[in-house]
Amino acid sequence: MAVRKLEHVGIMVQDLDRSIPFYTEVVGLKHLYTMTHTNGVIRLAFLAGADAHESELELVEGYDGELAAEGRTHHTAFTVDDVEAEFVRIRALGVPLKDTEITTLPNGARYFFFYGPDGEFLEMFQPAPASK
Repeated sequence: MAVRKLEHVGIMVQDLDRSIPFYTEVVGLKHLYTMTHTNGVIRLAFLAGADAHESELELVEGYDGELAAEGRTHHTAFTVDDVEAEFVRIRALGVPLKDTEITTLPNGARYFFFYGPDGEFLEMFQPAPASK
């Protein structure tokens, strides 16, 4: 048995009507669809990047279990082409940032963390330049 791909990451949220616009307008994902779970209580929204549907983000509304402020997932990272431009854009929108600067890893990858509407921990990540 082999894993073929990352299917999706589920993030517990309080209000899909608040979270979907955040993830489409601030993060830049495309809203694919929303549905109600077969239990009739939980609502699910699926989002993906503009270029691919290989991995999706699932927003889960109506979960009644106890969760830490960051949810059951530590963070979700989104690949971007220009992390500096995203940092400026996110900050200008007034979205809370974890740190006041972009972190650069030894391999040249760069990232910053920010918070979603329910306190979820999110990351904009620019991969290291390809070695020549």
